[in-house]
Amino acid sequence: MNVRLTQIDGKLPNLALMKLAHWHRARGDTVHLTRRVHPELFEPRYDRVYASAIFSYSRDKLERFQQEWPDAIVGGTGTPELHTVEGITGQYEKYDYSDYPDYPYSLGFLQRGCRLKCKFCVVPTKEGKPSQNMTVAELWRGEGYPKKLHILDNDFFGVPGWQQHVKDINDGGFKVCLNQGINVRLIHDEGAEALASMEYRDDQFQSRRIYTAWDNLGDEKIFMKGIDTLERAGIPAKHVMAYMLIGYDPKEDWDRVLTRYNRMRERGISPYPMVYENKTYPGDDRTLKQFQRWAVRLAQSGKITWENYDPKAKA
Repeated sequence: MNVRLTQIDGKLPNLALMKLAHWHRARGDTVHLTRRVHPELFEPRYDRVYASAIFSYSRDKLERFQQEWPDAIVGGTGTPELHTVEGITGQYEKYDYSDYPDYPYSLGFLQRGCRLKCKFCVVPTKEGKPSQNMTVAELWRGEGYPKKLHILDNDFFGVPGWQQHVKDINDGGFKVCLNQGINVRLIHDEGAEALASMEYRDDQFQSRRIYTAWDNLGDEKIFMKGIDTLERAGIPAKHVMAYMLIGYDPKEDWDRVLTRYNRMRERGISPYPMVYENKTYPGDDRTLKQFQRWAVRLAQSGKITWENYDPKAKA
């Protein structure tokens, strides 16, 4: 069988496509992975075509793909439906990294699901309550590969037995990236001390980085309490990056957005705005996407404040 795997979006290797690649190659099939929506000039005919889309903003690209490949099997969080493919059910956690030769790390989930049910998040619907998924030994690619684990858990401390994962990480000498974020609202002293004991890093495994989120202004007290807990364990606020959901809360305006942003900056936390809906608010015709661009690209230098930021200026 000749198989085409199409990655519609996402910077990281696509785990679903990596599973499909492993499964098909184990059967003796020929597999071609591409990010191209349209077929190349000399692209062969395929017996089966797959596509995976993670983000809802990729719908237009996905529709163009489906026009070219109307019989394709399409799935992922960014699609309106999910598919189960011949025998690939349950926790089939065998990945083929060969289509991502420049990616050296080990990628995957130690646990799936989440304890919370945030209305803007698809994880509770897609994955349900927290459950164990893999061990550290199963996630690591093995000898010859860096001891760097890119862990995609949405709720690392949500499953009983997380202490064993921490022990295995530390005993094995692994560095870890938890860039889906730990839930600082639910962090406890034991969890904070466990985080402090690990070699936590950013997604390039260079800087010290703990990822978390502050989604609305009303959570300020519990969010800052969680930061206090991290600091007591020895994790400084400057190591924390907080995903900052904007454009979701109906009560939100520029004052609430900037209050949250500035309070994090004052504490030493790095805010990373995540736009749910690209809105504008009364009194300022700049959009939330433009605010995100300013916060991520320009604000850290301190040279351009939001008040004097002109999104139309090329410089």
